[in-house]
Amino acid sequence: MQLGPFVLPNRLFVAPMAGVTDRPFRQLCRSLGAGYAVSEMVTSRKDLWASLKTSRRADHTGEPGPIAVQIAGTDAPMMAEAAAYNIDRGAQIIDINMGCPAKKVCTKWAGSALMRDEPLAIAIVEAVVAVCAPRGVPVTLKMRTGWCDAERNAVVLARAAESAGVAMLTVHGRTREQGYTGCAEYDTIAAVKAAVRVPVVANGDITSAAKSRLVLQRTGADALMIGRAAMGRPWIFREIAHELATGHALPPPPTLDVQRWLVDHLQQHYGLYGEFTGVRSARKHIGWAVRGLPGGEAFRQAMNRLDDARAQVDAVTAYFDHLALDHHLLPADDAANDGLMALQA
Repeated sequence: MQLGPFVLPNRLFVAPMAGVTDRPFRQLCRSLGAGYAVSEMVTSRKDLWASLKTSRRADHTGEPGPIAVQIAGTDAPMMAEAAAYNIDRGAQIIDINMGCPAKKVCTKWAGSALMRDEPLAIAIVEAVVAVCAPRGVPVTLKMRTGWCDAERNAVVLARAAESAGVAMLTVHGRTREQGYTGCAEYDTIAAVKAAVRVPVVANGDITSAAKSRLVLQRTGADALMIGRAAMGRPWIFREIAHELATGHALPPPPTLDVQRWLVDHLQQHYGLYGEFTGVRSARKHIGWAVRGLPGGEAFRQAMNRLDDARAQVDAVTAYFDHLALDHHLLPADDAANDGLMALQA
């Protein structure tokens, strides 16, 4: 798939998720089959760029290209300046956030709240493109279907964004009002795909290879973006890629492979955050990885009481060593197919 000057290896993308898709997680997903990954959103507020949180989010050390950075804000000149700032620090693609439904973002009229102010939304796109285009940096846009059921304006904004120079559009199949509740709908994504010539990426409730196939059929999208389903299960990308290519399901990964992937991820995580913060922020990744596994909840509760990296790694290693005695392959999680029957209906 072509995106500006870049040829992406496949059409399975990692969604930008605040507090999740940091550099170690992006690299993990890409090593397990994702063809493209977008960073956590970086604020356009210049006074926060020197903060530890933003500096970590702008750290792309050792990350394979293309490096895509998502920016968020409400002021067109500030967003343009944020784009330039991140390009100077290695960004090769700039993504504009018009999809985040979080209240702390939307109360400042950023994220998906921008969809309620179409002139401002397009002014931001134009300002960012004006900075990026001379540098050969493609601009992409992630949005929702609209603010609420009565205000589904994704098609209108998609056409305007394409005219303003956006190179790719990602649409999450929910409104801002829905947040992450209910089921994603794909008819609006299909309407966006029919309305524009640039690539369109479908996002929302893509939890398995079977669901991926149905979403592609329903929307005609050029690519798929996966977010929450990759939390604790980053090998979902290679599972989907294999089944789409061959028509056959890939067996669950060997339990000791999952152990190795998780331990390697933990080491990279500690390297970015340091031991004190890293141990605490790694707990959620470990919790996601053992969710639904035998003894997983008891292990998660015990692991959350550990406060040093060595103990955390040793506990994870011992848990998966024990699990592998009875399960050479990771036990299947039926939750991966949640929502498939609803989509078929």
